[in-house]
Amino acid sequence: MVVDGQVGAGSGEPETSDSLRTFGAVVQALREFNGLSREEFGGQVGFSKHTVASVELGRRMPDVDFVEAAERALGNTGALRRAVEHLVRQPGLAAWFRRWASMEKVAIGLFNYECRMIPGLLQTEAYARQLFADELPPLTDEQIEANWTARAERQRLLWERPNTAFNFVIEEHILLRQTGGVDVSREAIQHLLQVAEVRNVEIQVMPLVQPSHAGLHGPIALLETPKHKWFGYSEGQESGHLIADPKGISILQNRYARIRSQALAIQDSVSLLRRMRGDL
Repeated sequence: MVVDGQVGAGSGEPETSDSLRTFGAVVQALREFNGLSREEFGGQVGFSKHTVASVELGRRMPDVDFVEAAERALGNTGALRRAVEHLVRQPGLAAWFRRWASMEKVAIGLFNYECRMIPGLLQTEAYARQLFADELPPLTDEQIEANWTARAERQRLLWERPNTAFNFVIEEHILLRQTGGVDVSREAIQHLLQVAEVRNVEIQVMPLVQPSHAGLHGPIALLETPKHKWFGYSEGQESGHLIADPKGISILQNRYARIRSQALAIQDSVSLLRRMRGDL
């Protein structure tokens, strides 16, 4: 089972990797073939020469804007777009999730509809550890620790990016399931109520009874970059897919907008969470 981009058994790469170094070497070779210094190339792609150096030396995971700008500057061969799909770096995160996680760090808007579990950015440690403990094949203690460390690092976004708009729509049945037991569930709901008090975070609950539902195709993740580009992410059992096609993004945006309208209003969602907490 994939748990919000987390690795399963047998995973866990070092902080840098051969794939990052190889990608960087390709960028450097193409740059030098085109007769560009790092400073000249940086000027063309909109990044500093220091950022270019970090990518070329395999110390930095290139973001989508870097890859697209580099492609245009270096001949539009498609080599970088294909190569970036195979990059791995951060321990505790599945390889297919790492590009999305790197984009989360700079997004000005993050939107998530979840029907399987509390979203990773909102999970308590006890709730997350229960998910990791339920993984099959089973994880080692070291893998569980790496998973939680990576998740806790991601969660810093909620507190360190006050200018980013966060919206979460969560199915009521996720909370009724009582993952981890009563105490874990009560703590999880209390945490949701605390996060909901943050000015730039909105949490909505999709009621258990909903005759018309636009989210039946499954979870939706959307983000907006500082350059106002939109991307989506779809995750399955053992894979994830970054969505950049405008048509696909438009479909997800329309579905998400309908889901938000069908979910309880923000204050009504908070009231429901308080009642659910009291019932435990």
